[in-house]
Amino acid sequence: MRSGFPVFNVTLALEREGELLCGVIFDPTRQEVFQAERGAGAFLNSERIHVSRNARISDALVATGFPSRKRHQNVNVHFYYQLAMLSHGVRRAGSAAIDLAYVACGRLDAFWEFALNPWDVAAGILLVREAGGTCSDMHGAPADVRGPHLLADNSHIHPEMVQLFGDIFAGRYAVPMVEMHP
Repeated sequence: MRSGFPVFNVTLALEREGELLCGVIFDPTRQEVFQAERGAGAFLNSERIHVSRNARISDALVATGFPSRKRHQNVNVHFYYQLAMLSHGVRRAGSAAIDLAYVACGRLDAFWEFALNPWDVAAGILLVREAGGTCSDMHGAPADVRGPHLLADNSHIHPEMVQLFGDIFAGRYAVPMVEMHP
């Protein structure tokens, strides 16, 4: 935590033969423990949690991340811009695991990001699923902890998110990119 920005976590997950079995995300700054076991639900400090019920991107609070360096060269800027214009808002806290835990407990409606590591997402994917959400790649295929990108949401907005991402991948923008001139 070089900058002193207090968003970090400890995360553990168990995967066996490609199946996520259990996961824990601990946020020491808030003393919050998110945990899930396959088939047993998701919990925050021992209380059962569920994803939000929001059914529209326009009302959704979503999150993403960018690499620390060369973020101006990252394709995610196009996705960020579209979601910033079409949703209630986009957050970037810097911890994929915390963002996924927040989708699981309904604080966020969706999270997406490119080029994540398995240790960043494994516990969070299980949490979201056990809380009633959906995890896939950004094209709607099953989520892979080693995949090139991840989309996790409350299930209600999943079809709309996948459609929007498909359009963006194809270069079709719902909101035209604005050019700024000094």
